[in-house]
Amino acid sequence: MRILVTGGAGFLGSNLCDRLLADGHEVICIDNFFTGRKSNIAHLLGNPHFELVRHDVIDPFKFEVDQIYNLACPASPPHYQYNAIKTVKTSVMGAINCLGLAKRVRARVFQASTSEVYGDPAVHPQPESYWGNVNPIGIRSCYDEGKRVSETLFMDYHRQNDVDIRIVRIFNTYGPRMHPDDGRVVSNFIVQALKGQDITIYGDGLQTRSFCYVDDLIEGFVRLMNQTETIGPMNLGNPGEFTMLQLAELTLKLVGGKSKIVFRPLPNDDPKQRRPDITLARKILKWEPTVQLEEGLNRTIAYFKTQI
Repeated sequence: MRILVTGGAGFLGSNLCDRLLADGHEVICIDNFFTGRKSNIAHLLGNPHFELVRHDVIDPFKFEVDQIYNLACPASPPHYQYNAIKTVKTSVMGAINCLGLAKRVRARVFQASTSEVYGDPAVHPQPESYWGNVNPIGIRSCYDEGKRVSETLFMDYHRQNDVDIRIVRIFNTYGPRMHPDDGRVVSNFIVQALKGQDITIYGDGLQTRSFCYVDDLIEGFVRLMNQTETIGPMNLGNPGEFTMLQLAELTLKLVGGKSKIVFRPLPNDDPKQRRPDITLARKILKWEPTVQLEEGLNRTIAYFKTQI
């Protein structure tokens, strides 16, 4: 197939491009390089089945394709809060432009949504049926609400125009090609440890996250896109739950060195618990994560050693 990946030079996008090319498809990658990096896809530039286009999804685009994966949007708090209005535009206009293209060329279109649609959840773990607990006017709202509106648009295009959609809700994912300065907890801890700096924990360190290795997530993407039983939304993530303190201690153990753990105040609207209910993915996709946290961290640390 001929497949378009928006945000294809980003962390998830570049890993997805690798997978789709390995599966024998032609891939068109579009990216405006706000958080995506050419180094992530440099190894693909000589591949005759790969095409790179510098483009911002806020502006319309036209391609003849069979499938569209919409991954374009900064996904870490420092990056999406840097220009909150631009983040909302990317989510909303990007979705509209992908859906408009899918409608015209009758392509199947995939929306990379997020566990952030659940906000600071009052239900634990979070099933797809949970509507969330989101602050619509907080500092994280540009991302949370932008992604919620994207899901609304996808469902409305499906209901009104019969567009063939898939929606995934991504929980914390980590692995090679994460941006070293993206402010996400795994990359923060690894970079701080490799540089011998103090490891910074916000709050008491008892808030939890679930960490899915990137290869597992991409496998889930491809399975969801290519089945016909559900359009989603579907949670994809690792149901194993770890406190920030446990993650920091494991990172220190694997990296070594003399870094100390220090505590800082918790930012506003930072969720205290995040863990996916993946019952639906297990049932329909026969999918669940296979890479354990220690193995995934070792692979990620090896990557960051080449970057720092």
